[in-house]
Amino acid sequence: MLANDPLGAKRENPGDPAYLRAFEEIDADPNQLLVVAESGAEIIATMQLSFVPGLSRRGMTRCQIEAVRVRDDQRGSGTGEAMIRWAIARAKERGCGLVQLTTDASREGARRFYERIGFEPSHVGMKLAL
Repeated sequence: MLANDPLGAKRENPGDPAYLRAFEEIDADPNQLLVVAESGAEIIATMQLSFVPGLSRRGMTRCQIEAVRVRDDQRGSGTGEAMIRWAIARAKERGCGLVQLTTDASREGARRFYERIGFEPSHVGMKLAL
């Protein structure tokens, strides 16, 4: 699913052993949670939650939502919204004061989706490729 869109097709490489190393590192970290949504025995969506302790905002912990992917044939079914609401509930359970995410500027539909759920475009994201 990571490679199954125009952006992912350019940057992902299914089958690369780096994914297994990354999975093992994420799986071993109690502040990381990989989430898989299933329908029957089929995987229909995924996301990663990172619980990030911080000093700002009086030592607040944030939940960072990353790599949200819903299988093409499941988009519009409510799966994505259910996953994000589930993530928000987990963040509350973990004592987070903020849930944040980024979405590529070219993903206008994703931005509308997140704003409809209640996310606000409050910051400008910046990246530096290394």
